[in-house]
Amino acid sequence: DPPRLVLHDIDFVAETGQTIALVGHTGSGKSSIINLAAKFYLPTQGEVLIDGREIRAITSHSLHRQMGMVQQQNFLFTGTVLDNIRLSKPEATEEEVRATASRLDCLDLLEALPHGLKTVIGEKGAGLSIGQRQLICFTRALLADPRLLILDEATSSIDALTEARLQRALQTLLRGRTSFVVAHRLSTIRSADLVLVLDQGRIIERGTHLQLLAQHGHYAALYRQFVQID
Repeated sequence: DPPRLVLHDIDFVAETGQTIALVGHTGSGKSSIINLAAKFYLPTQGEVLIDGREIRAITSHSLHRQMGMVQQQNFLFTGTVLDNIRLSKPEATEEEVRATASRLDCLDLLEALPHGLKTVIGEKGAGLSIGQRQLICFTRALLADPRLLILDEATSSIDALTEARLQRALQTLLRGRTSFVVAHRLSTIRSADLVLVLDQGRIIERGTHLQLLAQHGHYAALYRQFVQID
C-alpha cells in the first residue's frame, strides 16, 4: 500500500564479514529488511546497495546463487538426509557433505539417525526433531558456502540442550560471511558486530550487545525480560 510505508528512514551499512542482528517485536520491520536484502521486495524509495551496486542492477539469479537462508520453518522434502543437504550443491560428494557436517560439529548427530545420512525422511522433515531439521539446514547452507547469509528465527522453538549445540554450529556458519540474523532469542545475537533495534519500521537503537545494555534503553529491557524467562 504505497501511501502507508512499512519502513521509515532505515539507513545502515553491513561491512564485509559482519553479522548484523535485527531485534524487535513482531511487525517492527525485521522481515521487511531481510526481504529487501534478498531482493524478494524492491524498495519504493531509497536504495539497497550490494558491493556498491544498486540491487536492481544485480540479477536475482546472481544474488541468490551467493546467498544462503535458514528460516524457522525450512523446506525439507521426502528423501534421504543426504539428498536434502545436497539441495544447495547437487554435485557435492558424500565425503564433502560429511566434511561440512563435521565442520559444524554435528556429524555425530546425523550419523546417529537410524541409517545415518541415508535415513529417509518425510515431507517437511517428518520423523526428525526440530533441532535435527535445523542442523540439516545449517549443513545445507554451509555446503553452498554463501557470501551472504540470512538467518530468520533459525534457533527458535528449540530446547536448551539442542540450542547449545546449534549455537556452536552457528558460529562456524557465520564466520567470514556477511550475515543478517533475526532472532527473538537474544542469546543468538550477543556476538553480532551491529545490533539494530526496530520498532514500527524505524531503527530506535543501534550498537553492539554491550553498548546497548549500557544505554539502559529498549534493548536492555528486552534483554532483562529474556534473562528472566531463560
